[in-house]
Amino acid sequence: MTNIVCPHCGSTNRAPEDRSPLDARCGKCGEPLFTSTPPDVSGQNLDRQIQRSSLPVLVDVWAPWCGPCRVMGPQFEAAAQEAQPALRFVKLNSDENQDMSARLGIRGIPTMLLFQDGKEVGRVSGAMSSRDILSWARGQLAAHQALREPNIPLQNGSIQLNKIALV
Repeated sequence: MTNIVCPHCGSTNRAPEDRSPLDARCGKCGEPLFTSTPPDVSGQNLDRQIQRSSLPVLVDVWAPWCGPCRVMGPQFEAAAQEAQPALRFVKLNSDENQDMSARLGIRGIPTMLLFQDGKEVGRVSGAMSSRDILSWARGQLAAHQALREPNIPLQNGSIQLNKIALV
């Protein structure tokens, strides 16, 4: 089962692995768990997304007055349409969620944060294209996964360190 946090009410929903979560609705509020547009979430909802979701969570921290944020918004949406449901895409308005922005250490916007297993695994600031967003996120997740895998001894006496053979 996959835990998916509703972006509307913050409830945790369990989704079977054999069914696409793209069509799933929240068991509590009845809203879709995924929409074509990444939802703006509150600081409390973001905490729940990070702590309770089985999915990696990609957060776009933005503000309505920020020109680069407005440029990146459609790119973030396009990336979401391509990568969901493998990644959860959400937006956090830094003006409306100043406490959460401070807690996250946001110094400039737009900033993207990537979380997996309740921990931050990547951070980047500045506007990006949808292709660059996806490339960056996939690279960060691959690096995080490689760090979690143990070293594997090989038959010739060398070791394979995080999928890189050292001889």
